[in-house]
Amino acid sequence: MEVVFQKKLGTAIFGGEGFIMQKLSGRGTVFLEIDGSTINYNLKPGQQMLISTGHLAMMDETVTMDIQQVKGVKNILFGGESMFNTVVTGPGVITLQTMPMTNLIAEIVSRLPGKSS
Repeated sequence: MEVVFQKKLGTAIFGGEGFIMQKLSGRGTVFLEIDGSTINYNLKPGQQMLISTGHLAMMDETVTMDIQQVKGVKNILFGGESMFNTVVTGPGVITLQTMPMTNLIAEIVSRLPGKSS
């Protein structure tokens, strides 16, 4: 296991969770903490997928990752998400998670008992 930093400046600055990544290689069993359910996609060479930042859990080494600013003032102000999305380009397998850490924390906090007055 080794720590890998994103090489693209835009991804490093605006990519949020994707700036520092862990690279796993070799043989053996790995236990991962991924939040929510997962779904795998096998991207063909050059095939791209636009995903909400934080939902990318894993990707093959052959997949590239970049960020893209959300277009439109209404989307930025009222979209309820970040100002940026992640673009992944194949070939390779990506794994998405349904409940990234920021969403999980927000869900837990919303269920905490309020302060009594």
